Amino acid sequence: MASIFRTPAARMLAMAGPRSLMKQVATPVFRPAMIARMNVAPRVGVAAFHTTKKMLIFPAGPQVIEGDVNTPAPVPDANPVHGSYHWSFERIVSAALIPLTIAPFAAGTLHPITDAVLAATVVIHSHIGFQACIIDYFPKRTMAGLHRFMRWFLNGCTALVLLGLYEFETNDVGITEAIKRIWKA
Repeated sequence: MASIFRTPAARMLAMAGPRSLMKQVATPVFRPAMIARMNVAPRVGVAAFHTTKKMLIFPAGPQVIEGDVNTPAPVPDANPVHGSYHWSFERIVSAALIPLTIAPFAAGTLHPITDAVLAATVVIHSHIGFQACIIDYFPKRTMAGLHRFMRWFLNGCTALVLLGLYEFETNDVGITEAIKRIWKA
């Protein structure tokens, strides 16, 4: 009864006697499936347990080790821009955003100087954040050219945003009034 439910190829293999006969019977039956499977998935030079292929966005940077095991790491020169002053300036700008954002809406005053200070603080805060992203993702040590390009691109975009906000403040309603109008719309 079990042979009724078997496929014809499985029945032929079950009935085959010696190994050579089984090889002759099984080879023509399973060969097209094996060839089709080999043509569908091209072989990649990766171990068998990997489930995805290796996709590199950027090639690996230079893998150079200077010195030997006993050579100490060089101590960087003191730079006041990259240290406690920089960290303190970031915190002051972030803390200044809280009252600058709330004051125009809570007090009901729409003064252009408050608007200008808010716009400048938001742009400086964004510039510092994007600058940190560039430093993290495009390290100067390994991608010097791309790092330099991204820094110049950020500086250009920051200048363009400042110019746009200046035009918006002087020739239009300003940031806080625009937010009030959008909020009530």
